[in-house]
Amino acid sequence: MRLALLFLTLALVSGQARKFYADDPLDREPPPRPANDVKNRKLSDYFDLFSHQFGKTGERQPEKGPRIPAGAVNTLGEAMQSSWWEKRHYYRTMTNEELARGPGQGTPPADGPLTVISAKTEGITPGFVMLDSSKRRFFVKFDPLTNPEMATAADSITSRIYYALGYNVPQNYIIQFDDDRLVLGEDVSVRDSRGRPRKMTRHDLYLIMSKVPKTREGFYRATASLSLPGKPVGPPRYYGMRADDPNDVVPHEHRRDQRALHIPAAWVAHDDSRAINNLDVVAEEGGVKFVKHYQLDFGSTLGSASQKANSPRSGIYFFDLKQSAVNLFSLGLYVPYWQRANYPDFPSVGRFEWKQFDPEKWVPEYPNPAFLNRLPDDEFWGAKQVMSFTDDNVRAIVETGALSDKKAEAWLIECLIHRRDKIGRAYFAKLLPFDRFAVRNSRLEWVDLSEKHGFGSAGPVSIEWASFDNESERRTAIPSAGTQAVPPMAGNAYLVADIASRKTPAHKISVYLRKRNAETEIVGIDRQW
Repeated sequence: MRLALLFLTLALVSGQARKFYADDPLDREPPPRPANDVKNRKLSDYFDLFSHQFGKTGERQPEKGPRIPAGAVNTLGEAMQSSWWEKRHYYRTMTNEELARGPGQGTPPADGPLTVISAKTEGITPGFVMLDSSKRRFFVKFDPLTNPEMATAADSITSRIYYALGYNVPQNYIIQFDDDRLVLGEDVSVRDSRGRPRKMTRHDLYLIMSKVPKTREGFYRATASLSLPGKPVGPPRYYGMRADDPNDVVPHEHRRDQRALHIPAAWVAHDDSRAINNLDVVAEEGGVKFVKHYQLDFGSTLGSASQKANSPRSGIYFFDLKQSAVNLFSLGLYVPYWQRANYPDFPSVGRFEWKQFDPEKWVPEYPNPAFLNRLPDDEFWGAKQVMSFTDDNVRAIVETGALSDKKAEAWLIECLIHRRDKIGRAYFAKLLPFDRFAVRNSRLEWVDLSEKHGFGSAGPVSIEWASFDNESERRTAIPSAGTQAVPPMAGNAYLVADIASRKTPAHKISVYLRKRNAETEIVGIDRQW
Protein backbone atom coordinates (compact mmCIF):
# COMPACT_ATOMS: atom_id res chain seq x y z
CA MET A 1 0.00 0.00 0.00
CA ARG A 2 2.79 2.39 0.90
CA LEU A 3 4.65 1.71 -2.33
CA ALA A 4 1.46 2.19 -4.33
CA LEU A 5 1.00 5.55 -2.65
CA LEU A 6 4.61 6.42 -3.37
CA PHE A 7 4.20 5.71 -7.06
CA LEU A 8 1.12 7.87 -7.19
CA THR A 9 2.87 10.81 -5.60
CA LEU A 10 5.87 10.40 -7.87
CA ALA A 11 3.65 11.01 -10.89
CA LEU A 12 5.13 8.01 -12.61
CA VAL A 13 1.82 6.36 -13.37
CA SER A 14 -1.13 7.52 -15.39
CA GLY A 15 -4.83 7.21 -14.86
CA GLN A 16 -4.85 8.46 -11.29
CA ALA A 17 -8.23 8.29 -9.59
CA ARG A 18 -7.74 11.75 -8.15
CA LYS A 19 -5.08 14.43 -8.19
CA PHE A 20 -4.61 14.83 -4.44
CA TYR A 21 -4.94 12.41 -1.54
CA ALA A 22 -5.70 13.11 2.09
CA ASP A 23 -2.04 12.98 3.15
CA ASP A 24 -0.72 15.18 0.34
CA PRO A 25 1.72 16.80 0.23
CA LEU A 26 4.00 14.06 1.50
CA ASP A 27 7.15 15.37 3.11
CA ARG A 28 9.01 12.06 3.36
CA GLU A 29 9.11 8.78 1.50
CA PRO A 30 7.39 5.89 3.34
CA PRO A 31 9.39 4.17 6.09
CA PRO A 32 11.81 1.71 4.49
CA ARG A 33 11.05 -1.96 4.17
CA PRO A 34 13.75 -4.30 5.48
CA ALA A 35 16.69 -4.69 3.09
CA ASN A 36 18.18 -7.88 4.45
CA ASP A 37 19.81 -9.34 1.36
CA VAL A 38 21.80 -6.48 -0.21
CA LYS A 39 24.93 -7.71 -1.98
CA ASN A 40 28.20 -5.81 -2.18
CA ARG A 41 29.04 -4.78 -5.72
CA LYS A 42 32.04 -3.25 -7.39
CA LEU A 43 32.08 -1.01 -10.43
CA SER A 44 34.97 -0.79 -12.84
CA ASP A 45 36.13 2.80 -13.31
CA TYR A 46 37.07 2.05 -16.92
CA PHE A 47 33.79 0.30 -17.69
CA ASP A 48 31.90 3.20 -16.13
CA LEU A 49 33.80 5.66 -18.33
CA PHE A 50 33.32 3.80 -21.60
CA SER A 51 29.69 2.80 -20.99
CA HIS A 52 28.72 6.40 -20.23
CA GLN A 53 30.91 8.09 -22.84
CA PHE A 54 30.19 5.80 -25.77
CA GLY A 55 27.01 4.01 -24.69
CA LYS A 56 23.59 5.18 -23.59
CA THR A 57 23.07 4.33 -19.94
CA GLY A 58 19.65 4.71 -18.38
CA GLU A 59 16.44 6.09 -19.84
CA ARG A 60 16.95 9.45 -21.54
CA GLN A 61 14.57 12.28 -22.30
CA PRO A 62 12.87 11.72 -25.69
CA GLU A 63 13.89 14.02 -28.53
CA LYS A 64 10.21 14.59 -29.33
CA GLY A 65 7.02 14.36 -27.36
CA PRO A 66 6.33 14.77 -23.65
CA ARG A 67 9.31 15.00 -21.35
CA ILE A 68 9.81 12.57 -18.49
CA PRO A 69 9.11 14.46 -15.25
CA ALA A 70 11.22 14.00 -12.17
CA GLY A 71 10.30 11.28 -9.70
CA ALA A 72 10.66 11.06 -5.93
CA VAL A 73 8.81 14.38 -5.64
CA ASN A 74 5.66 15.35 -3.78
CA THR A 75 2.70 17.35 -5.06
CA LEU A 76 4.55 20.59 -4.29
CA GLY A 77 7.35 19.63 -6.66
CA GLU A 78 9.76 19.11 -3.77
CA ALA A 79 12.04 16.11 -3.47
CA MET A 80 10.80 13.97 -0.61
CA GLN A 81 13.12 13.36 2.29
CA SER A 82 14.60 9.90 2.10
CA SER A 83 17.74 7.81 2.40
CA TRP A 84 19.09 9.97 -0.46
CA TRP A 85 18.36 13.49 0.72
CA GLU A 86 17.13 15.56 3.69
CA LYS A 87 15.80 19.10 3.99
CA ARG A 88 18.49 21.38 5.33
CA HIS A 89 19.76 24.89 4.63
CA TYR A 90 17.13 26.19 2.17
CA TYR A 91 14.30 24.86 4.30
CA ARG A 92 15.71 25.63 7.74
CA THR A 93 18.41 28.26 7.63
CA MET A 94 21.57 26.90 9.22
CA THR A 95 23.85 29.15 11.22
CA ASN A 96 27.44 29.72 10.12
CA GLU A 97 28.52 27.50 12.99
CA GLU A 98 26.26 24.68 11.80
CA LEU A 99 27.47 25.07 8.23
CA ALA A 100 31.10 24.92 9.34
CA ARG A 101 30.48 21.92 11.57
CA GLY A 102 28.88 19.88 8.78
CA PRO A 103 27.50 16.40 9.42
CA GLY A 104 29.42 15.67 12.61
CA GLN A 105 29.49 17.08 16.10
CA GLY A 106 32.89 18.70 15.69
CA THR A 107 34.71 15.58 16.85
CA PRO A 108 37.93 15.09 14.84
CA PRO A 109 40.33 12.26 15.73
CA ALA A 110 41.04 12.26 19.44
CA ASP A 111 44.40 13.31 20.86
CA GLY A 112 46.93 10.60 21.33
CA PRO A 113 48.36 7.89 19.06
CA LEU A 114 47.07 7.32 15.54
CA THR A 115 47.28 3.60 14.80
CA VAL A 116 47.68 2.61 11.15
CA ILE A 117 45.65 -0.57 10.49
CA SER A 118 45.90 -0.71 6.68
CA ALA A 119 47.71 1.29 4.04
CA LYS A 120 47.90 2.13 0.38
CA THR A 121 51.55 2.51 -0.58
CA GLU A 122 51.17 2.82 -4.34
CA GLY A 123 50.19 5.95 -6.23
CA ILE A 124 51.28 9.56 -6.14
CA THR A 125 49.33 10.47 -3.01
CA PRO A 126 48.93 7.30 -0.93
CA GLY A 127 46.89 7.05 2.24
CA PHE A 128 45.95 4.75 5.06
CA VAL A 129 43.23 3.70 7.47
CA MET A 130 43.79 4.46 11.14
CA LEU A 131 42.24 4.21 14.59
CA ASP A 132 42.40 7.17 16.92
CA SER A 133 42.86 6.75 20.66
CA SER A 134 39.07 6.32 21.00
CA LYS A 135 39.18 3.41 18.52
CA ARG A 136 37.24 5.34 15.89
CA ARG A 137 38.13 4.36 12.33
CA PHE A 138 39.25 7.05 9.86
CA PHE A 139 40.29 7.03 6.21
CA VAL A 140 43.27 9.35 5.80
CA LYS A 141 44.12 11.16 2.56
CA PHE A 142 46.85 13.70 1.81
CA ASP A 143 47.66 16.55 -0.54
CA PRO A 144 50.11 16.10 -3.43
CA LEU A 145 53.62 17.43 -2.93
CA THR A 146 53.04 19.96 -5.71
CA ASN A 147 49.90 21.46 -4.13
CA PRO A 148 49.90 21.49 -0.34
CA GLU A 149 46.47 22.11 1.23
CA MET A 150 44.62 21.85 -2.11
CA ALA A 151 42.80 18.50 -1.96
CA THR A 152 42.29 18.53 1.81
CA ALA A 153 40.73 22.01 1.68
CA ALA A 154 38.48 21.01 -1.23
CA ASP A 155 37.30 17.91 0.63
CA SER A 156 36.47 19.88 3.75
CA ILE A 157 34.67 22.72 1.98
CA THR A 158 32.68 20.76 -0.57
CA SER A 159 31.55 18.04 1.83
CA ARG A 160 30.02 20.77 4.02
CA ILE A 161 28.34 22.42 1.05
CA TYR A 162 26.80 19.12 -0.04
CA TYR A 163 25.68 18.38 3.50
CA ALA A 164 23.95 21.77 3.77
CA LEU A 165 22.27 21.05 0.43
CA GLY A 166 20.74 17.96 2.01
CA TYR A 167 22.95 15.09 0.85
CA ASN A 168 24.53 12.38 2.99
CA VAL A 169 28.29 12.84 3.32
CA PRO A 170 30.95 11.51 5.71
CA GLN A 171 32.45 13.52 8.53
CA ASN A 172 35.63 15.01 7.05
CA TYR A 173 38.20 16.73 9.27
CA ILE A 174 41.47 18.45 8.45
CA ILE A 175 44.09 17.25 10.92
CA GLN A 176 47.77 17.91 11.53
CA PHE A 177 50.16 15.53 13.24
CA ASP A 178 53.84 14.63 13.47
CA ASP A 179 55.70 11.32 13.12
CA ASP A 180 55.58 10.62 16.83
CA ARG A 181 51.79 10.16 16.81
CA LEU A 182 51.87 7.44 14.13
CA VAL A 183 51.83 3.88 15.42
CA LEU A 184 51.93 0.81 13.21
CA GLY A 185 49.23 -1.69 14.15
CA GLU A 186 49.84 -5.41 14.48
CA ASP A 187 49.66 -7.69 11.44
CA VAL A 188 49.25 -4.84 8.96
CA SER A 189 50.09 -6.00 5.45
CA VAL A 190 51.00 -4.28 2.21
CA ARG A 191 51.59 -5.58 -1.29
CA ASP A 192 54.97 -5.61 -2.92
CA SER A 193 55.73 -4.59 -6.51
CA ARG A 194 54.44 -7.97 -7.71
CA GLY A 195 51.19 -7.64 -5.83
CA ARG A 196 52.11 -10.18 -3.16
CA PRO A 197 51.07 -9.40 0.44
CA ARG A 198 53.70 -9.05 3.13
CA LYS A 199 53.90 -7.60 6.61
CA MET A 200 54.12 -3.82 6.70
CA THR A 201 57.17 -2.29 8.35
CA ARG A 202 57.98 1.11 9.79
CA HIS A 203 60.04 1.73 6.67
CA ASP A 204 56.92 1.29 4.52
CA LEU A 205 55.21 3.91 6.63
CA TYR A 206 58.22 6.18 6.14
CA LEU A 207 57.93 5.73 2.36
CA ILE A 208 54.27 6.73 2.48
CA MET A 209 54.97 9.87 4.44
CA SER A 210 57.90 10.82 2.19
CA LYS A 211 55.32 11.52 -0.54
CA VAL A 212 53.36 13.89 1.68
CA PRO A 213 54.04 17.64 2.06
CA LYS A 214 54.70 19.14 5.47
CA THR A 215 53.54 22.43 6.90
CA ARG A 216 56.01 25.18 7.80
CA GLU A 217 55.85 23.93 11.37
CA GLY A 218 56.87 20.44 10.27
CA PHE A 219 53.48 18.72 10.60
CA TYR A 220 51.67 16.47 8.17
CA ARG A 221 48.27 17.74 7.04
CA ALA A 222 45.53 15.30 6.01
CA THR A 223 41.83 14.73 5.59
CA ALA A 224 40.56 12.27 8.18
CA SER A 225 37.20 10.87 7.04
CA LEU A 226 35.26 9.03 9.74
CA SER A 227 34.14 5.55 8.69
CA LEU A 228 30.45 5.50 7.78
CA PRO A 229 28.12 3.61 10.12
CA GLY A 230 26.84 0.44 8.49
CA LYS A 231 27.94 -2.12 5.93
CA PRO A 232 29.33 -0.77 2.62
CA VAL A 233 27.68 -2.43 -0.40
CA GLY A 234 29.24 -0.57 -3.31
CA PRO A 235 28.33 2.60 -5.21
CA PRO A 236 24.87 3.65 -6.43
CA ARG A 237 24.67 4.23 -10.17
CA TYR A 238 23.24 7.40 -11.67
CA TYR A 239 20.72 5.28 -13.56
CA GLY A 240 18.48 2.29 -12.94
CA MET A 241 17.66 0.82 -9.53
CA ARG A 242 19.26 -1.67 -7.17
CA ALA A 243 17.48 -4.99 -7.67
CA ASP A 244 18.39 -6.06 -4.13
CA ASP A 245 16.99 -2.92 -2.47
CA PRO A 246 13.20 -3.15 -1.99
CA ASN A 247 13.01 0.59 -1.34
CA ASP A 248 14.71 1.61 -4.58
CA VAL A 249 11.60 2.17 -6.72
CA VAL A 250 12.48 5.24 -8.82
CA PRO A 251 15.12 5.05 -11.57
CA HIS A 252 18.05 7.13 -10.38
CA GLU A 253 18.24 9.08 -13.62
CA HIS A 254 14.73 10.38 -12.86
CA ARG A 255 15.11 11.26 -9.19
CA ARG A 256 14.94 15.01 -8.65
CA ASP A 257 17.63 14.88 -5.98
CA GLN A 258 19.97 13.23 -8.51
CA ARG A 259 19.09 15.24 -11.63
CA ALA A 260 19.52 18.50 -9.73
CA LEU A 261 22.98 17.48 -8.51
CA HIS A 262 24.30 18.94 -11.75
CA ILE A 263 23.78 22.41 -10.27
CA PRO A 264 25.99 22.17 -7.15
CA ALA A 265 28.47 20.03 -9.11
CA ALA A 266 28.87 22.91 -11.57
CA TRP A 267 29.11 25.40 -8.69
CA VAL A 268 32.10 23.68 -7.08
CA ALA A 269 33.52 22.19 -10.33
CA HIS A 270 32.91 18.61 -9.19
CA ASP A 271 33.79 17.18 -12.60
CA ASP A 272 34.64 13.84 -10.97
CA SER A 273 30.97 13.33 -10.02
CA ARG A 274 30.72 9.73 -11.10
CA ALA A 275 29.10 6.67 -9.54
CA ILE A 276 32.36 5.17 -8.34
CA ASN A 277 32.92 8.15 -6.04
CA ASN A 278 29.71 7.49 -4.11
CA LEU A 279 28.76 4.70 -1.73
CA ASP A 280 25.72 2.74 -0.60
CA VAL A 281 25.71 1.58 3.00
CA VAL A 282 23.30 -0.80 4.72
CA ALA A 283 22.33 1.21 7.79
CA GLU A 284 19.97 0.27 10.61
CA GLU A 285 17.42 2.40 12.41
CA GLY A 286 14.64 1.18 14.66
CA GLY A 287 15.65 -2.40 14.00
CA VAL A 288 15.15 -2.05 10.22
CA LYS A 289 18.04 -2.38 7.79
CA PHE A 290 17.94 -0.17 4.70
CA VAL A 291 20.29 1.22 2.07
CA LYS A 292 21.55 4.75 2.68
CA HIS A 293 23.19 6.64 -0.18
CA TYR A 294 26.30 8.78 0.33
CA GLN A 295 28.20 11.32 -1.74
CA LEU A 296 31.96 10.84 -1.28
CA ASP A 297 35.40 11.96 -2.40
CA PHE A 298 35.32 15.73 -2.83
CA GLY A 299 39.08 16.11 -3.19
CA SER A 300 38.60 16.70 -6.93
CA THR A 301 36.63 19.94 -6.61
CA LEU A 302 37.35 23.67 -6.42
CA GLY A 303 40.23 23.47 -8.91
CA SER A 304 41.78 20.32 -7.46
CA ALA A 305 42.20 16.99 -9.21
CA SER A 306 43.31 15.35 -5.95
CA GLN A 307 46.78 14.38 -7.17
CA LYS A 308 47.45 17.64 -9.02
CA ALA A 309 45.79 20.88 -10.03
CA ASN A 310 42.79 20.32 -12.24
CA SER A 311 43.11 20.42 -16.02
CA PRO A 312 42.26 23.68 -17.81
CA ARG A 313 39.79 21.52 -19.75
CA SER A 314 37.76 20.90 -16.60
CA GLY A 315 34.07 21.37 -17.30
CA ILE A 316 33.99 19.56 -20.65
CA TYR A 317 33.84 15.86 -21.48
CA PHE A 318 36.98 13.76 -21.86
CA PHE A 319 35.83 12.96 -25.41
CA ASP A 320 33.75 15.48 -27.33
CA LEU A 321 33.35 14.61 -31.00
CA LYS A 322 31.53 17.83 -31.79
CA GLN A 323 34.28 19.94 -30.23
CA SER A 324 36.93 17.90 -32.01
CA ALA A 325 35.20 18.48 -35.34
CA VAL A 326 35.02 22.22 -34.74
CA ASN A 327 38.75 22.32 -33.96
CA LEU A 328 39.53 20.26 -37.06
CA PHE A 329 37.51 22.27 -39.56
CA SER A 330 38.56 25.63 -38.09
CA LEU A 331 42.18 24.54 -38.51
CA GLY A 332 42.69 25.22 -34.83
CA LEU A 333 41.63 28.87 -35.11
CA TYR A 334 38.53 28.41 -32.94
CA VAL A 335 39.29 29.02 -29.27
CA PRO A 336 36.87 27.20 -26.92
CA TYR A 337 35.60 29.13 -23.94
CA TRP A 338 37.63 27.16 -21.40
CA GLN A 339 40.90 28.18 -23.07
CA ARG A 340 40.08 31.83 -22.39
CA ALA A 341 40.12 31.31 -18.61
CA ASN A 342 42.87 32.82 -16.48
CA TYR A 343 43.91 31.15 -13.26
CA PRO A 344 45.83 32.94 -10.50
CA ASP A 345 48.91 31.14 -9.22
CA PHE A 346 47.47 29.65 -6.03
CA PRO A 347 48.84 26.11 -5.57
CA SER A 348 46.47 25.56 -2.64
CA VAL A 349 43.48 26.17 -4.93
CA GLY A 350 44.55 24.69 -8.23
CA ARG A 351 42.61 25.85 -11.29
CA PHE A 352 39.34 27.50 -10.28
CA GLU A 353 37.79 30.65 -11.71
CA TRP A 354 34.45 32.35 -12.32
CA LYS A 355 34.69 34.76 -15.27
CA GLN A 356 34.48 32.10 -18.00
CA PHE A 357 32.27 29.79 -15.97
CA ASP A 358 28.93 29.06 -17.63
CA PRO A 359 26.62 26.72 -15.69
CA GLU A 360 24.78 25.82 -18.89
CA LYS A 361 27.99 24.68 -20.62
CA TRP A 362 29.61 22.98 -17.65
CA VAL A 363 29.64 19.17 -17.71
CA PRO A 364 31.49 16.50 -15.70
CA GLU A 365 34.31 14.43 -17.15
CA TYR A 366 31.89 12.14 -18.97
CA PRO A 367 28.11 12.02 -19.46
CA ASN A 368 25.98 11.52 -16.36
CA PRO A 369 22.48 10.21 -17.25
CA ALA A 370 20.81 11.88 -14.27
CA PHE A 371 22.37 15.25 -15.11
CA LEU A 372 21.39 14.90 -18.77
CA ASN A 373 17.75 14.24 -17.88
CA ARG A 374 17.30 17.41 -15.88
CA LEU A 375 14.47 19.77 -16.80
CA PRO A 376 14.04 23.45 -15.87
CA ASP A 377 12.11 22.57 -12.71
CA ASP A 378 14.95 20.25 -11.63
CA GLU A 379 17.41 23.07 -12.29
CA PHE A 380 15.26 25.54 -10.38
CA TRP A 381 15.10 23.19 -7.40
CA GLY A 382 18.89 22.87 -7.36
CA ALA A 383 19.54 26.56 -8.04
CA LYS A 384 17.28 27.86 -5.29
CA GLN A 385 19.26 25.81 -2.79
CA VAL A 386 22.62 27.00 -4.10
CA MET A 387 21.36 30.59 -3.93
CA SER A 388 20.39 30.11 -0.27
CA PHE A 389 24.08 30.37 0.70
CA THR A 390 24.80 33.99 1.60
CA ASP A 391 28.22 35.56 1.14
CA ASP A 392 28.83 35.10 4.88
CA ASN A 393 27.77 31.46 4.63
CA VAL A 394 30.29 30.92 1.85
CA ARG A 395 33.07 32.55 3.88
CA ALA A 396 32.28 30.45 6.94
CA ILE A 397 32.45 27.22 4.95
CA VAL A 398 35.59 28.15 3.02
CA GLU A 399 37.35 28.92 6.29
CA THR A 400 37.04 25.24 7.22
CA GLY A 401 39.58 24.57 4.47
CA ALA A 402 42.22 26.16 6.73
CA LEU A 403 44.18 27.70 3.85
CA SER A 404 47.34 29.40 5.06
CA ASP A 405 47.42 31.73 2.03
CA LYS A 406 44.66 34.23 2.75
CA LYS A 407 44.79 35.56 -0.80
CA ALA A 408 44.01 32.07 -2.06
CA GLU A 409 41.17 31.83 0.45
CA ALA A 410 39.78 35.19 -0.70
CA TRP A 411 39.96 34.05 -4.35
CA LEU A 412 38.07 30.87 -3.54
CA ILE A 413 35.35 32.87 -1.77
CA GLU A 414 35.12 35.32 -4.66
CA CYS A 415 34.78 32.49 -7.20
CA LEU A 416 32.08 30.67 -5.25
CA ILE A 417 30.04 33.86 -4.82
CA HIS A 418 30.20 34.80 -8.50
CA ARG A 419 29.60 31.24 -9.70
CA ARG A 420 26.61 31.03 -7.35
CA ASP A 421 25.11 34.18 -8.83
CA LYS A 422 25.64 32.95 -12.39
CA ILE A 423 23.71 29.82 -11.46
CA GLY A 424 20.82 31.86 -10.08
CA ARG A 425 20.64 34.11 -13.13
CA ALA A 426 20.76 31.18 -15.55
CA TYR A 427 18.14 28.95 -13.99
CA PHE A 428 15.72 31.46 -12.45
CA ALA A 429 15.23 32.89 -15.96
CA LYS A 430 13.98 29.57 -17.35
CA LEU A 431 10.66 29.62 -15.51
CA LEU A 432 8.65 31.72 -13.11
CA PRO A 433 10.99 31.71 -10.07
CA PHE A 434 8.32 32.02 -7.37
CA ASP A 435 8.56 29.84 -4.28
CA ARG A 436 7.59 29.58 -0.60
CA PHE A 437 3.88 29.87 -1.38
CA ALA A 438 1.58 30.44 1.60
CA VAL A 439 -1.86 31.77 2.45
CA ARG A 440 -1.70 34.73 4.84
CA ASN A 441 -4.64 36.95 5.77
CA SER A 442 -6.72 35.35 2.98
CA ARG A 443 -4.10 36.22 0.36
CA LEU A 444 -1.87 33.96 -1.69
CA GLU A 445 1.71 35.05 -1.00
CA TRP A 446 5.04 33.97 -2.46
CA VAL A 447 8.69 34.99 -2.75
CA ASP A 448 10.13 36.08 -6.10
CA LEU A 449 13.57 34.47 -5.81
CA SER A 450 14.92 36.42 -8.77
CA GLU A 451 14.02 39.71 -7.13
CA LYS A 452 15.18 38.53 -3.70
CA HIS A 453 18.68 37.80 -4.99
CA GLY A 454 19.01 41.02 -6.97
CA PHE A 455 18.42 39.70 -10.49
CA GLY A 456 15.32 41.82 -11.15
CA SER A 457 11.64 41.10 -10.68
CA ALA A 458 10.07 38.22 -12.61
CA GLY A 459 6.76 40.13 -12.64
CA PRO A 460 4.33 41.45 -13.59
CA VAL A 461 1.98 38.47 -13.57
CA SER A 462 -1.65 37.69 -14.21
CA ILE A 463 -3.73 35.52 -11.86
CA GLU A 464 -6.77 33.45 -12.79
CA TRP A 465 -8.73 31.52 -10.17
CA ALA A 466 -10.90 28.46 -10.64
CA SER A 467 -12.64 25.98 -8.42
CA PHE A 468 -11.15 22.51 -8.81
CA ASP A 469 -12.87 19.13 -8.71
CA ASN A 470 -10.29 16.77 -7.19
CA GLU A 471 -12.02 13.65 -8.55
CA SER A 472 -12.45 14.67 -12.19
CA GLU A 473 -9.77 17.41 -12.27
CA ARG A 474 -12.38 19.69 -13.87
CA ARG A 475 -11.91 23.43 -13.42
CA THR A 476 -14.63 26.04 -13.18
CA ALA A 477 -13.41 29.59 -13.72
CA ILE A 478 -14.17 32.29 -11.15
CA PRO A 479 -14.35 35.39 -13.40
CA SER A 480 -14.52 37.90 -10.55
CA ALA A 481 -11.24 36.72 -9.02
CA GLY A 482 -8.01 38.07 -10.50
CA THR A 483 -5.84 39.18 -7.60
CA GLN A 484 -3.87 37.49 -4.83
CA ALA A 485 -7.00 37.55 -2.66
CA VAL A 486 -8.20 33.96 -2.17
CA PRO A 487 -11.86 33.54 -3.28
CA PRO A 488 -14.30 32.18 -0.68
CA MET A 489 -14.11 28.40 -0.26
CA ALA A 490 -16.57 25.88 1.10
CA GLY A 491 -15.45 23.13 3.44
CA ASN A 492 -13.28 20.37 1.90
CA ALA A 493 -13.05 22.33 -1.36
CA TYR A 494 -10.19 22.96 -3.76
CA LEU A 495 -9.13 26.04 -5.68
CA VAL A 496 -6.43 26.56 -8.26
CA ALA A 497 -4.63 29.82 -9.04
CA ASP A 498 -2.94 30.03 -12.43
CA ILE A 499 -0.13 32.57 -12.22
CA ALA A 500 1.39 33.56 -15.58
CA SER A 501 4.24 35.89 -16.45
CA ARG A 502 3.20 38.83 -18.60
CA LYS A 503 6.77 38.99 -19.94
CA THR A 504 6.95 35.31 -20.88
CA PRO A 505 3.40 33.87 -21.03
CA ALA A 506 4.69 30.29 -21.27
CA HIS A 507 6.09 30.64 -17.76
CA LYS A 508 3.19 29.61 -15.52
CA ILE A 509 2.60 28.21 -12.07
CA SER A 510 -0.60 26.48 -10.99
CA VAL A 511 -1.04 26.64 -7.22
CA TYR A 512 -3.65 24.32 -5.72
CA LEU A 513 -5.33 25.19 -2.42
CA ARG A 514 -7.39 22.93 -0.17
CA LYS A 515 -9.69 23.94 2.65
CA ARG A 516 -9.85 21.41 5.43
CA ASN A 517 -10.91 21.84 9.04
CA ALA A 518 -11.37 25.57 8.44
CA GLU A 519 -7.71 25.83 7.37
CA THR A 520 -6.60 26.75 3.86
CA GLU A 521 -3.38 25.03 2.80
CA ILE A 522 -1.18 24.79 -0.28
CA VAL A 523 -1.52 21.24 -1.53
CA GLY A 524 0.04 21.30 -4.99
CA ILE A 525 2.30 23.28 -7.33
CA ASP A 526 2.73 22.64 -11.06
CA ARG A 527 5.28 24.61 -13.08
CA GLN A 528 5.25 25.23 -16.83
CA TRP A 529 7.90 26.82 -19.04
